[in-house]
Amino acid sequence: MQAAETTSAPRYLQPGWFTRNVFNRIVVNLTKLGISVRGSRELRVRGRTSGTWRTVPVNPLTYEGRRYLVAPRGTTQWVRNLRVAEQGELRVGRRVEPFRAAEIGDDAKAAILRAYLRHWKMETGVFFEGVGPDASDEELRAIADRHPVFRVETAPAGA
Repeated sequence: MQAAETTSAPRYLQPGWFTRNVFNRIVVNLTKLGISVRGSRELRVRGRTSGTWRTVPVNPLTYEGRRYLVAPRGTTQWVRNLRVAEQGELRVGRRVEPFRAAEIGDDAKAAILRAYLRHWKMETGVFFEGVGPDASDEELRAIADRHPVFRVETAPAGA
């Protein structure tokens, strides 16, 4: 289930050198050691053309008993890969959780984005163009198409 496509080019804010080469590596290495930074995980998803595993740190959100992956930077490579693969793994240390993913439509994102911003604003708020957790539903809907959201559900290993 994919969200409706928009007519404009997908939004993607590429990480800078420091984020790519220092910050993300620190978070990934801590996660591999089993140390989660405020709930962060290492996302592993197969590349849509190569089929090889790609990894990136992510900030999962639990909201109303369901878990979500939000893409604050927009249509990133992990988003494009997850749209094709529809499954991946979330890791902390040796604990690996295979999951299936379903993309959420823009109309259903406002409450999820609000909850995400409440939890992760300090780290990712800059990517939401001044929209914060206290924004109206209309303001959140106005940016929803720029921030893909996936519901993730645990899948049996090897599924």
